[in-house]
Amino acid sequence: MSLATSIRRNVALFLVGVGGVALSVANASAQPLDAALATAYVSNPTLNAQRAGTRATDENVPMALSGYRPVVNGSIIAGFDATNARTTQGNAYANTWPRSFALTVAQNLFDGFVTANSTEMAESQVRGARETLRNTEQIVLLQGVTVYMNVIQAIALLDLQNENLLAFEQELRATRDRFNVGEVTRTDVAQAEARVADAQYGVSQAVANLSSARAAYRQVIGVEPGKLSFPRSIERMIPKNVGQVISAGLASHPAIKASQFAVDASLFQVKVAEGALLPNLSLQGQIAQSYESNMNTQRTGNAAVALNLTVPIYQGGVEYANIRQTKELLTQARIEVDVNRDTIRAQAVQYWGALEAAKAQITAAQAAVAANTLALQGVREEWRVGQRTTTDVLNAQRDLTNSRSSLVVAQRDRVVAAYSLVATIGRMDAASLNLKVRNYNPVVHYNQVRDSWAGVRTPDGQ
Repeated sequence: MSLATSIRRNVALFLVGVGGVALSVANASAQPLDAALATAYVSNPTLNAQRAGTRATDENVPMALSGYRPVVNGSIIAGFDATNARTTQGNAYANTWPRSFALTVAQNLFDGFVTANSTEMAESQVRGARETLRNTEQIVLLQGVTVYMNVIQAIALLDLQNENLLAFEQELRATRDRFNVGEVTRTDVAQAEARVADAQYGVSQAVANLSSARAAYRQVIGVEPGKLSFPRSIERMIPKNVGQVISAGLASHPAIKASQFAVDASLFQVKVAEGALLPNLSLQGQIAQSYESNMNTQRTGNAAVALNLTVPIYQGGVEYANIRQTKELLTQARIEVDVNRDTIRAQAVQYWGALEAAKAQITAAQAAVAANTLALQGVREEWRVGQRTTTDVLNAQRDLTNSRSSLVVAQRDRVVAAYSLVATIGRMDAASLNLKVRNYNPVVHYNQVRDSWAGVRTPDGQ
């Protein structure tokens, strides 16, 4: 077998696994990406905090509905009264123990539609909070993908740097051997030593990068990274062109929907503010009983029912300022919808371009790896027979390491860009990704508290 044939055979064997070897750190017990995302879905503090915030927003509805319900107050008064009176008949002394209790009930009949509009506003806030929660879920899961792939990339790059260091150390030993027999100069040895030092620096930097990647993984996922595996492709979930990505994102991205519900809430807030200019009508009833209110009265009972109509005339102008303020907030909310749409449109174009670029970079990097592998083997053989210099060998080894590193980075970028596009179209959630978790349903808590009239304990539901 000729030298050229042997080199080509070795390159062919290398290329069989070049697509997966660059980022492969998996074995049978490796933790897949889906499992890591499921862990983050359950335990990520940012996501759990947003869930708590969504539950808190649910309470706005029963607070608004309280305007339809009666207000009941009870009061009890008890004391001591000592009276000393001087009259024409003489002095009079009396000690009494006045005491009374009263039960008051007030029922709103008309409040300028404040309660109705407050309820609609609260319902819009709840729907917006659910979309905000869904957006937070997307952000957290995308962060999970990113840190997962960053750890895989960091491990692969560290392995490449270690291989590079080992190769340069072998070249240094071979160069020193040839120097000892007078085949190369001291300059060749110095060049090899310099490349070893550079490779040692590369290893230390890769170790530091891996440490940072593992820390970020722990922060997002909630556990230390174990043995990871390269994820399966998610590109089947992505529309066929960037125009469809933009359309899907504008139609279903939770950030846009949340801002639209914020517009609805702001609109009802304006109506609530305008209700301050309308009259209020309420029905009030009271039952009262008093004892020893004075020296001559032992007991007094009272029952009363009254309609109370309040017509606002002027309250210092605060209600007008409040109306103007809520209208400006409504304008702001409408503008924020356009801002979110522009953001999603830009992200769609950005991530689509990143995905296409990563695909092209992978193809180019694979070709570069193949070519540089062949070149390195050829240069080494030519160096052994004196047709190449030490510098040629060192440069060839460096070029191969760089091209393999580029392949690692491109493979990582392709995965992250694909998942970023899935998030852009609003499908980066546990249900769409088929994560093996119990999906959090915010409607459960809402239904538990919406019509609650009393109670201070939080529900046992989600």
